[in-house]
Amino acid sequence: MSFFKKHKDILLISISTILYFVFAYFLERTEFTKLLLLWFTLFGCSYFLIKSKTINTTTLIGLVILFRLIFLFAIPNLSQDFYRFIWDGRMILEGFNPYLSLPETFIQQGNSPISDANNLYSGMGEMNGSHFTNYPPINQLCFLIAALFASKSIFGSVIVLRILIILADVGILYFGKKLLEKLNLPVKNIFWYALNPFIIIEMTGNLHFEPVMLFFLIWSLYKLQQHKWIWAAILLACSVSVKLIPLLFLPLFLQWFVKNEQNWLAGIKKISLFYLIIISTIIILFLPFYSSNFIANYSNSVGLWFRNFEFNASFYYIFREIGYLFRGWNEIAIIGKITPILTIIFLMIITFFRKNNSLKQLITAFLFGLCFYYFTATTIHPWYIATPLILSIFTKYRFPIFWTIAIVFSYQAYANNPWKENLAFVALEYLIVFGVLIYELRKTKNYKIVK
Repeated sequence: MSFFKKHKDILLISISTILYFVFAYFLERTEFTKLLLLWFTLFGCSYFLIKSKTINTTTLIGLVILFRLIFLFAIPNLSQDFYRFIWDGRMILEGFNPYLSLPETFIQQGNSPISDANNLYSGMGEMNGSHFTNYPPINQLCFLIAALFASKSIFGSVIVLRILIILADVGILYFGKKLLEKLNLPVKNIFWYALNPFIIIEMTGNLHFEPVMLFFLIWSLYKLQQHKWIWAAILLACSVSVKLIPLLFLPLFLQWFVKNEQNWLAGIKKISLFYLIIISTIIILFLPFYSSNFIANYSNSVGLWFRNFEFNASFYYIFREIGYLFRGWNEIAIIGKITPILTIIFLMIITFFRKNNSLKQLITAFLFGLCFYYFTATTIHPWYIATPLILSIFTKYRFPIFWTIAIVFSYQAYANNPWKENLAFVALEYLIVFGVLIYELRKTKNYKIVK
């Protein structure tokens, strides 16, 4: 025991390094038991590393880089989306508009518009290849960069994409630390994101681009705290142009601008300009891809997440079962239209009836607004939880950290052949999440989401 106490930090770092290496190079996503063992052990190591009183911030930053570099040469083993990323980037490089064509069409016609076309299509799967791309323009820029540096090698493209994601996480670390200092919050909070095994595995390992979106979002919030709202608007538009999810936050800025001005008319004028800059920037970024078919294709692709796809949902699955009980079939087409309306109503309530004057209050509103949307959505992929996680470190709430732990249960679906969800594991995940959320709400005396 004394040996462990004396060398605890070295042992934790060594165990984490070995387990990340095993995760990166010796795990198939069908190996659910092995996945659970690695996942929970890594979370345990991460917790003790962050809480250690003998490891300084510089060392923790070094570990942030080290653990990500372990994945540098690994092919993603929990997601196949990266094949579509590479496809889109190479299509742009060859002069094609990725929003106007389907990979499926080229393959069925026997055409190979890009290098490794058949391998990429096979890797992304028929479902992905039969739908138009829904990745916004800055995300497409990242894919293009990978094509520029590795237009003939899938392995090379993976490395380039991974470097971009690692650089984005370094940016989050930098601006997140500065924002925490501005808000008088513990700087170590940033490591609940940066050293979170979920982030390292799902983002760096599986090449999901939430870190690029979050880099622009955190940078935008930092500029807003400095009252440099024009830059904040431009950066927020860049965040939306990586992933659309920050669009949900737009109404919540109202009080920040109106209540922090000497009169409400000046606040209304300023927030109107803020919204105008955001919308204009987004339009400018989308313009290179615009055509008569672009809007229809893009809207149809985004709409699939509301009327067709379902995975790892919470309240939606309850609504779905009620539909089966009373109607005898899946009501996703109807439920998928109602849940966005419920989200809009909830966002309006916390916009007008909750105090969002300070940046801490604003970020807390972001967190609950986004989680309400996720709790009612038809599809919650693991990587979606990165946004609630980063928002939570600027608030008093930690339930998203527990969500990043429990989200691993959603991967049980891939242990089945063919793919099939076990709703008992989905229920276990959300029992943990809602259990911690309710505990935190009750622990905060007199707390109301709307106050």
